[in-house]
Amino acid sequence: MFFELELVIRLIISFLLSTIIGVEREISLKPAGLRTHVLVCMGSTLFTILSLYAFPGADTSRVAASIAIGIGFIGAGTIVKTQKKIIGLTTAATLWITASMGVAVGAGFYLLASVVAVFTYLILRLAKIEKSID
Repeated sequence: MFFELELVIRLIISFLLSTIIGVEREISLKPAGLRTHVLVCMGSTLFTILSLYAFPGADTSRVAASIAIGIGFIGAGTIVKTQKKIIGLTTAATLWITASMGVAVGAGFYLLASVVAVFTYLILRLAKIEKSID
């Protein structure tokens, strides 16, 4: 019972950390917002948990690699090329980093994932400050 509670706590942490990034993307009116970031992070967390505990003896590193590749396809869908510029690269990157946060939380690296969430949020906010200075 305690073990399953710890796994549920991992999902809750994943939800909370990805909400930080998702809300920022939502406020910035980006194509991938709160729901997308939370679902990507929680899905990555769950896949990681399952790879670690549901399949004893399996190569768990393959799941992390597959998540990174799969998120690349989702991220590619957020990138749009216009005649003058390419938009959506930052949103694609936030999906990728959110997935990596999910893997970290799923593996039990809560502090590491939390620091990445804070740094990601700060980078996204600093970019807004930088644009207002220009």
